[in-house]
Amino acid sequence: MNPFEITAQAIGILAMAFNILSFQQKTYKKAVFFQFFGASLFAVNFFMLGAIVGGIMNVIAVFRAFVYMNKKKFHTDHIAWLLSFILFYITSYILTFTVFGKDFTLFNAVIELLPVVGMTATNIGLRLENARAIRRFGLISSPSWLAYNIANFAVGAIICEVLSLISIFIGIIRFDVKKEK
Repeated sequence: MNPFEITAQAIGILAMAFNILSFQQKTYKKAVFFQFFGASLFAVNFFMLGAIVGGIMNVIAVFRAFVYMNKKKFHTDHIAWLLSFILFYITSYILTFTVFGKDFTLFNAVIELLPVVGMTATNIGLRLENARAIRRFGLISSPSWLAYNIANFAVGAIICEVLSLISIFIGIIRFDVKKEK
């Protein structure tokens, strides 16, 4: 592995830490803040590794986190935000097969759809404006990304999603289950 690849992997590991820690935050704003930095670093990581679609999806996630961190200023309760982000995800999906030249097969069509499902679930969780919702929709997002990463043999991303799922379950136990009792 050359120094450039080592740097890219180090940035990915740091991004992973921010994403995992986002699920341990008690407040909505802190959870979104951690996801903002995780997505920023993952965008750099994916672009450095030549994974353009992953980079684009994370650039959208950075913008999304910024919008939701400033929910009052941007009136994020308006359905137009949710629909706009979903449109951005779908556009990225289409660009995968058109601009970026991925072969359109049934397998690729399904696999490339998984990040769209994951990003949409995360967006819905953020729109609901509480850390519990972020954790619950993470139970859709993380498995979607995990399956995508396994299909693409992205080892670092696989580890990230496994740790994210563990972190989500710990967060649910710490904050949601205890609160219900």
